[in-house]
Amino acid sequence: MDSTIHVDIVSAEGDIYAGPAKVVYLPAQEGEIGVYPRHAPLLTMLKPGEVRVQGADGQEHSFYVGGGALEVQPNQVTVLADTAARAKDLDEQAALAARQRAQDALASHLDKISYAEAQAELARAIAQLKLIEKLRRVRG
Repeated sequence: MDSTIHVDIVSAEGDIYAGPAKVVYLPAQEGEIGVYPRHAPLLTMLKPGEVRVQGADGQEHSFYVGGGALEVQPNQVTVLADTAARAKDLDEQAALAARQRAQDALASHLDKISYAEAQAELARAIAQLKLIEKLRRVRG
């Protein structure tokens, strides 16, 4: 029996990761989930946050997704992300600026659509900043 599951992480910008994994942790709408080989089929939405992939070699890879969809089959995990990046490639200054823009927009009186867009931008910025801080603690 195979003890790995194939993982594909893709976004509109292109393929971010493809390879075998022992386990994948993802930020589903209802909370973080772990997916192991031979997992039951699942289709769910993702919220902005970290995707962690423990490769077949035991090395952990960390990615940021700005939301999207997750499809799980017994031997395949597919992440269709709105936006995605390797965690090490995140730009802290850009995330801080995005957070400030979103907070400024929320402080002004916006229509419902603009308010929802600002809330989504704030959630993405906060998720990026949390991941950047986590990486800083791991490295430091």
